[in-house]
Amino acid sequence: MFKPDAIYFEPDIENYLLGKELLEKYADIPKFAIENHNNIPEMRSQANSQFPQMKRHLIIATRKTHKYTENHKVSDFLVPYTSSGCTAMCLYCYLVCNYNKCAYLRLFVNREQMLDKIIKTAEKSEKELTFEIGSNSDLILENTITNNLVWTIENFAKSKKGLLTFPTKFDMVDPILNINGKEKIIVRMSVNPAELIDKVEFGTSRLKNRIEAINKLCNAGYRVGILIAPIMLVENWQKLYEDLLMTLSKNLEEPAKSSIFFELIFMTYSYIHKMINQEAFPQAVNLYNPELMTGRGRGKYCYKKEIRDQAEIFLLDLLQKYFPENKIWYVS
Repeated sequence: MFKPDAIYFEPDIENYLLGKELLEKYADIPKFAIENHNNIPEMRSQANSQFPQMKRHLIIATRKTHKYTENHKVSDFLVPYTSSGCTAMCLYCYLVCNYNKCAYLRLFVNREQMLDKIIKTAEKSEKELTFEIGSNSDLILENTITNNLVWTIENFAKSKKGLLTFPTKFDMVDPILNINGKEKIIVRMSVNPAELIDKVEFGTSRLKNRIEAINKLCNAGYRVGILIAPIMLVENWQKLYEDLLMTLSKNLEEPAKSSIFFELIFMTYSYIHKMINQEAFPQAVNLYNPELMTGRGRGKYCYKKEIRDQAEIFLLDLLQKYFPENKIWYVS
């Protein structure tokens, strides 16, 4: 269970029930009032080597930006929701591209405002819309602190239309198993080979626990997908990913095997990752490989097209071998 070393908060959170609850919950934790959660000078001035220590801090604020971004993969819209950042420290984390070393967990207490907008947007639409509410954070992790995911699922059940979806790398799903509203939720469990989870995805649940969580969710009646992401073409990657699919095939129970879908996303890396990782985790795996990667936009790297295309064919063949009846929603 995450317990912060320090809390930075915007004073107006005391105007919200959740804000009051969090301040009371962490009454014994040192607290510092801030003007704006996006600009905390003492955090921005920290060295990259302090990244793990910064991840021990919790920021509590209100979300001011509520702009939806169109998305045409699993959802119709990416929706700013109740948190951003994370306590985990995955070496490739795309949130680091957005927030640099300030990718610590931020909680937003004006949840009623955010969910109300989702419901109104869903009910005004002529078609059934799906809203991605976990693109900036991990809501299973956040739920262990705020209970926001339970609150969200139960309250969204009152909506006449719409679906919610979110990805996770955590296994703490028990609180959402026996609640109302699960028929309107799509949970997507992110997985990678066990060796890569251990070496790259610091602070997340182990593969065995994630698989157990998938089984629990499917047995409880949730729609569940498996997100193989990000795909990392490290040494011996072919064997690692075949072992992953063999492990999934062996350990997923029938309700999961018969219903899961897959998403595949290849890793994008960046100059920011390189700088933070070499200073904060000097002994960790180096995910940047200039022989395999090429520039993609300012300061970003992706796998060269011919290498990525060959890897995609290999992985799709593996899915056909181990999960021939399951849908692949997209490859990115």
